[in-house]
Amino acid sequence: MNSPASPGTHPPSSRRFQPRILGLLRLGYGKREATDDVLAGITVGLIALPLALALGVASFPPGIITPFPAPAIGIFTAIIGGFIVSLLGGSRVQISGPTAAFVTVILLIVQKHGFDGLLLATLMAGVILILMGVFRLGNLIKFIPYPVTSGFTNGIAVTLIAGQAVSFLGITGVAPSEFVEKIPWLFKNLSSLNLSTLLLASGAFAVIYFWPRLRPIFPTDRIPGAIVAMVAAAALIAVFGWDHSLGIATVGSQFGPDAIPHSLPPFVWPEISLARIRDLIGPATTIALLGAIESLLSAVVSDGLINDRHDSNTELIAQGVANLVCPFFCGLPVTGAIARTSANVKAGGRSPVSGMVHAVTLLLIVLIFSSFARYVPMGAIAAVLMIVALRMGEWHELSRLRKMPASDALVLLTTFSLTVIFDLVIAVEVGMVLAAVLFIKRMAETTEISAVTTHDELETHEQIAHGKNIPEGVVVFRIFGPFFFGAAEKMEDALQRVGSLPKVLILRMQLVPAMDATALNALESIVERMQAADGTVILSGPHRQPLNMMMQAGFVAKIGRKNIQAHFDDALIRAREIHSESRQPSSL
Repeated sequence: MNSPASPGTHPPSSRRFQPRILGLLRLGYGKREATDDVLAGITVGLIALPLALALGVASFPPGIITPFPAPAIGIFTAIIGGFIVSLLGGSRVQISGPTAAFVTVILLIVQKHGFDGLLLATLMAGVILILMGVFRLGNLIKFIPYPVTSGFTNGIAVTLIAGQAVSFLGITGVAPSEFVEKIPWLFKNLSSLNLSTLLLASGAFAVIYFWPRLRPIFPTDRIPGAIVAMVAAAALIAVFGWDHSLGIATVGSQFGPDAIPHSLPPFVWPEISLARIRDLIGPATTIALLGAIESLLSAVVSDGLINDRHDSNTELIAQGVANLVCPFFCGLPVTGAIARTSANVKAGGRSPVSGMVHAVTLLLIVLIFSSFARYVPMGAIAAVLMIVALRMGEWHELSRLRKMPASDALVLLTTFSLTVIFDLVIAVEVGMVLAAVLFIKRMAETTEISAVTTHDELETHEQIAHGKNIPEGVVVFRIFGPFFFGAAEKMEDALQRVGSLPKVLILRMQLVPAMDATALNALESIVERMQAADGTVILSGPHRQPLNMMMQAGFVAKIGRKNIQAHFDDALIRAREIHSESRQPSSL
């Protein structure tokens, strides 16, 4: 029995696009709620600032030309995308923006197709997300097996850590993009590391890591450790000039003094052609799937925190619109951010207003304090991203590999290895195939086909076989569970165990809720073999979906309408009729 929803937590309709902000009045929204949302939005804005800055820097390797400075791209993506998703989304407290999950696929796209290719791929991902929401595919995303998503997540975390090692250590030079080449390169160039950069980055890492433990002394939940680390590191650079005297790389030295301009990003229009769309369909699908998975997972987490229920299809449409708009303003892909969403709830946010305030807060900070961003050390940014990677990684799953089923462990390791060694696009493609194979295996395992005897007592009165006379030459099988292509082979195995074909084969299907075309083809093959041997197949108790499928495929005419019976008792009567008919002498 479902528990009643608390006031203001009525599940939204999934039949139409219904942004949650439209329900503010139903929530009894007033001055107190608005104050809580504003304070929560300011807090989340402070948390999102260093993350957006760091993700903008991490998304573009040296040599990639962008029409807007890379650090500002990450921040303005959080501003534009975060505001749109909060305004149109299906979750009350979702906070969206750029996330670490996209970094590896962004790097892959810009290296192969340039910045313009990233914009087009993000646009395409936005269209895909909107279509997923329109066709109500939101719930299907939740059925992607956990080993697949865990393998992606851990692989992305490892790749992100390796990618930030150069800035963290202060090594000069451009590292290879491939993981298998980057690790040897790092060891080979350790002698050129900048000790001052390493010490500053390590200090920033320690501040961020230990900051939550100072909660009894400072309001660490209101002031994020990443902001403290970045501001402190930037202040040291500005006061002591360590960027010049010690050679510590900063945002200003790498991206210029106007790394974060006071103006909004320019409007850009990516080059669109059929050839480019064909080349980018794989990366765009990867962005869409990652965005859908992370957004809906974040929404589910927030539901548990505020006792609410999000509308997954509305959320997908909102994420799609954000990814459709952001590229026109040099933006990165957008998705729901679990850490920022959780921080929003803990800070008191209870409606989409807090998400919009978070975006406005970021905009005001950029317009007022953007000139100070040039002092932020690249090592401090790397420390922020390394903390993000360590926290996003589901490392406990790697320690549980021996306790997992062998198939789950294989899927997790495969997706993890492909993400790290090759790239996320290949990992997503192979991972989805593995997810389908894993689903087939699970369905085949849950479907049972067993012989029925007169000792069975597990049925209703009309279906029970116990104490009933099964005529000689009649074999009965029970199919239990969905009869899909993964279980169709079991039907053939069951017949082989019988040996010679019987005169009558009764297939009891009252416990089969659904079947597919492959299973129907297996049934047709059995019927043809039985009819060739002058035998008959009788189906007992098929449900509506299998029966409708048989009728549409013309299978009912092939097997004979009399040979489909509603109950086992009727099937036995039909079997006896066939026996009596076979004993009657044929008339010449």
